Amino acid sequence: MRSNVNLSTIVRTAGCCGVERLIVCGHARIDQKIARDGADSVGIEVRNSLPPVLKNLRAEGYRLVGLEQTTNSVDLHGYGFPRRTALVIGNERLGLGEAELELMDDCVEIPVWGRPYSYNVATATAMALYEYCRQYPG
Repeated sequence: MRSNVNLSTIVRTAGCCGVERLIVCGHARIDQKIARDGADSVGIEVRNSLPPVLKNLRAEGYRLVGLEQTTNSVDLHGYGFPRRTALVIGNERLGLGEAELELMDDCVEIPVWGRPYSYNVATATAMALYEYCRQYPG
């Protein structure tokens, strides 16, 4: 994440959705006013590089689901999340790189009907987490 505002918003949303752990690559500075209680309830791990993290998550039994518009991505609304999902979010400007995309088990995208052609990363993450929680309430 490049933006502390986006990251803090994602932390707040993750807290609302019961996410216990976020793994962030790069600099992770949380704005407490934005993240609110999420900053206290969500564990944040900072790593240097995403591919080794993804390989470890897969070894732990998680399905790697990228939130990215690709030629093979499927509509978020028709996707059935596995219970053990690691939702992978890319950089605000560049999205997920080729090295990360090659490791994904699936990619989901959120339909867009106007411009710009994609949602803000924090907004898209909120939509995807909400859909996961809808499928697995409580």
